[in-house]
Amino acid sequence: AKRDGAYETFKGSPISEGKFQFNLWGVTEDELSGRWDWKALRKEVMKHGVRNSLLVAPMPTASTSQILGNNECFEPYTSNLYTRRVLSGEFIVVNKHLLIDLVKLGLWNDDVKNAIMANNGSIQAIDGIPDNIKELYKTVWELSMRDIIDMAADRGLFIDQSQSLNLFVESPNMGKLTSMHFYAWKKGLKTGMYYLRTKAASAAIKFTVKKKSESASVTEVFSEVVVKEQQEALAAMATPDVKLYSSEEAVACSLDNPDECEACGS
Repeated sequence: AKRDGAYETFKGSPISEGKFQFNLWGVTEDELSGRWDWKALRKEVMKHGVRNSLLVAPMPTASTSQILGNNECFEPYTSNLYTRRVLSGEFIVVNKHLLIDLVKLGLWNDDVKNAIMANNGSIQAIDGIPDNIKELYKTVWELSMRDIIDMAADRGLFIDQSQSLNLFVESPNMGKLTSMHFYAWKKGLKTGMYYLRTKAASAAIKFTVKKKSESASVTEVFSEVVVKEQQEALAAMATPDVKLYSSEEAVACSLDNPDECEACGS
C-alpha cells in the first residue's frame, strides 16, 4: 500500500478505522498473546491503508497437502491410513506421526497394521495401543463436530474472508444438520458448513487385509493396492524414458522420502 496505494474502497472500511478482524469479533489486542505489536501496525494501516481488502481464506487443497505429507488444510485426519485420489493421481495417506509413535513404543508390526486397515484407519478398537495414543489419534469421525466448530471459531478471529469448514457425520439427519448449522452461525462463522461428509452405506471388502495368522508386510499390501495399478498405467504409456518402480522402491519413496518422491507422480 505504501508503494501502490490502498484498494479503491478502503476509505470507510473497518480497517481504515483501525479495526482488525479480531476487533470485529469483540476482542482487543490486550486479550491476545502479546506476541505481535498490533498498535504499531494499526498506526501504519491507518496512515498508508492496505493494498488488499481480504487476505486469508483457508481451504482444503487436497493435492498440495498430499504432496507435502499432510492432511487437508486444518481438518483432523479422516483416517490414519487411506487412499486419496486427486487430479494429479492417487496417494496413499499414512499418518506418519502415528507410525513414528507406534514404532517408538515397539507396537508397530503386521498385526497392528492389518488391524488399522480392517478398522478403516481407526485405532480405537485395537488392543495394546495405550489410551493416550488413542486419544491423540482419533479420526474426524470419532471427534465431536461441536469441537471442530469451536476450533473454527477460534481461528475466525484472524480470518478476514472465510474458511472452508467441512463437517463429518456418519449418519446425518435433519436434526443433526440443523443443530450443527445453527451452532456454527451462533459462533459467528461465515461458512457454517462447506461440505457435509458422510460415510458410504456399505464398506468395501478388504481383500488385501489378511487375517492375523497370515499377516502380510506393508510392502505386500501397498503393492497389491497401489503399485500394481501404477506399473500397469506406466507400461501402457510405453514411453522409453519412463522408469518403473518396484514395490519396495515405491513404498520407500512415498514414506521415507516424500520430498523427492517420483513414484507417485507428484
